[in-house]
Amino acid sequence: MVELRIATFNLENLDETAPGELPTLPERIALMRPQILRLRADVACFQEVHGQERPGQPRALLALAELLRETPLQGAPMTSTRVQGGPVYDQRNLVVVTHLPVTRVEQLRNDLVAPVEYRRLSAIPPDAAAVEIGIERPILHVEITLPDGSTLHVINVHWKSKIPTDIPGQRVNAFTWRTADGWAEGSFLSSMKRMAQALETRRLIDRILDDDPDAQIVVAGDFNAAPDEVSVTAVRGDVENTGNPALVSRVLVPIEQTVPESARFTLYHQGHGEMLDHMLITRNLLAHYRGSEIHNELLHDESAAFAVDLKFPESDHAPVVGTFQFV
Repeated sequence: MVELRIATFNLENLDETAPGELPTLPERIALMRPQILRLRADVACFQEVHGQERPGQPRALLALAELLRETPLQGAPMTSTRVQGGPVYDQRNLVVVTHLPVTRVEQLRNDLVAPVEYRRLSAIPPDAAAVEIGIERPILHVEITLPDGSTLHVINVHWKSKIPTDIPGQRVNAFTWRTADGWAEGSFLSSMKRMAQALETRRLIDRILDDDPDAQIVVAGDFNAAPDEVSVTAVRGDVENTGNPALVSRVLVPIEQTVPESARFTLYHQGHGEMLDHMLITRNLLAHYRGSEIHNELLHDESAAFAVDLKFPESDHAPVVGTFQFV
């Protein structure tokens, strides 16, 4: 039997810092490298990985490479989201790191879901015509060959947060809105973007299953949504929601359900643990599934006034790990 550990971890704006700026990357790595070692991941899905530039060289994931140094993932190929035809993005890349063979890579953003035309009601002045509301962050789809020779489809996601989308004329400053309906409409637009990402993720899953009904799929990442929110349940496709038992083989299972409820959270906000980072698997992978871990023992309350990066250089998200065994 071969054990396979798959992990997802939002690294929270992993980047180098300017001279004199704190915390420095070495200070962050000192706390975060032990977390990477603890993952013992064969396949790692990372979110919020920034790219760095060097004179005469394309932008690259230098900070992540340094974080992975002296870990089992050192030197493993890093498959990342990219600017079309170019280098990695400046900010918030999705990255899949594994020593296993990667046979295919695909990046999607508004490829399976068209942008929405919307007229902002609270804009100052109001929109004279509808504007295009598109998906801000792509999906990363990677096909990996497993030790038993089968293919694993890994879909890495980072959905839009619940922070309201800017509305022209409605921001007093970064923390203050001019009107309540402006804040409400900004929240509505963020929900729309997050739901569009969920729909695009589900459509990708169904496209894969149309081509191969026995495909093994893992969807992992920062969903910015609790388990019972519509965006998450839309990707799961439970029969309770579709009402169609013929779709039972297309249901995705949240592996966090095997973690005791008291420990089932990946972010701590306003005194409450929230499960925002998920790993969903096709039912055929349950035959290989052995258990889940959420490494949340040292999570701080990221909403507290004193919870600045200088005092908490580590990520404010907890990693999720799923363990599988293959013959």
